[in-house]
Amino acid sequence: MDNILSPSLLSIDFNNIEKNAHILDEAGVKWYHLDVMDGAFVPNISFGPPVIKAIRKVTDAFFDVHLMINEPKRYIDAFKDAGADLLTVHYEACEDLGETIELIKAAGLKCGLAINPETDADVVKPYINMVDMILVMSVHPGFGGQKFMPVSIEKLKSVRLWADELNPKLLIEVDGGINFDNVNTVLEAGANVIVAGSACFNGDIKENVSRFFDLLK
Repeated sequence: MDNILSPSLLSIDFNNIEKNAHILDEAGVKWYHLDVMDGAFVPNISFGPPVIKAIRKVTDAFFDVHLMINEPKRYIDAFKDAGADLLTVHYEACEDLGETIELIKAAGLKCGLAINPETDADVVKPYINMVDMILVMSVHPGFGGQKFMPVSIEKLKSVRLWADELNPKLLIEVDGGINFDNVNTVLEAGANVIVAGSACFNGDIKENVSRFFDLLK
């Protein structure tokens, strides 16, 4: 299974989003990571379906939408209509996680399950066969530019072991503080979808993406 780079648009220059989206596409980026924050589950507010819909008009990339919101099942249709391909929900944000996963799949979308740094990896094991991706947060959700938390390494290793046993096609994503210096560490731990924000958008985007692609080979 090929490794995937999913640049986090939380770090993109929104004044030049169409231009930068074209740069990403021309550089060979196939996934966009879109962080949705509600100001309740996490302290910050980012953007919602209208912004995602606007970005969808300028790219055909796969939209990896990370819902950092309470009870995300309320908004499945809205994000589907906006152009989402995959919705990742937080274990900590769903009263009935099984129902939420089923509703996402019933809407024809792929489903991811995320856990915060404080959450034990064991909680995802019962859902390994139900979802398309597990997201291990390597920072506290809600803020860009944070430092990578090494506690995520053992979690990635655990999820990789369970995936190899129960769902070999499972995607394992890591998000937070990923850069050129630590990306190999998370790949070796079992991640195959890499979210990077600042490391992609600070400086020359095309050059940064190319450097990541070399490291993800």
